[in-house]
Amino acid sequence: MFMTTGDLQRSHMIKGVVSVTKHLMFESDGVDQFERFDDLIEQVKPLLLQKAEDQGGDGLIYVNFNTEVAQMSVAPRFLIVTGYGTVVKLVDESV
Repeated sequence: MFMTTGDLQRSHMIKGVVSVTKHLMFESDGVDQFERFDDLIEQVKPLLLQKAEDQGGDGLIYVNFNTEVAQMSVAPRFLIVTGYGTVVKLVDESV
């Protein structure tokens, strides 16, 4: 199973698109904790790979991660990471 942010330079078949969203709550008055986005991205990666495997894929191409800070009134804020990519199945080029 592989994951890349770019294209794949070999024969493959597209199986679909997968996405995963994780979030983390922190108090509004706390210091900005943007470095915690890295932890959320690391949590999203294996879940994307698992979804790709569940769809019968060999890997993911064009993987992207969107980050967002969501404020819910005056109470807590949320760090949100959504990862997504295209599931591909490698094609045997010897056939």
